[in-house]
Amino acid sequence: MADAQTLLAAVDRLADRFRSMPQSRLLGPVPGHPTRAAAVHALAARLAGRALAAAGEQDRVFPDAGAFAVGDQLAVAGRELAAVADAPALAEAVAEVRDVDELTG
Repeated sequence: MADAQTLLAAVDRLADRFRSMPQSRLLGPVPGHPTRAAAVHALAARLAGRALAAAGEQDRVFPDAGAFAVGDQLAVAGRELAAVADAPALAEAVAEVRDVDELTG
């Protein structure tokens, strides 16, 4: 089972890659998403939603702050989830982060 540190390491790796990615790559399409940035935004939204659910909060609309912000949005959502999730949820999130990392690589 994954722990919070495993999730944070996976999230940080992907977030850092997106923070330094050139616009041409951010906006390039990947299977299932119009852009790499959109794939990471969708991941961040899912992680944030799970964090809210685990904390007993109502789901909210996850803002789209643009392609250049997805790395930061992912880092925040990952930290929120790591703070409240149980081991099975953390393991699921780690797998999902790794899948999106591979998809957008």
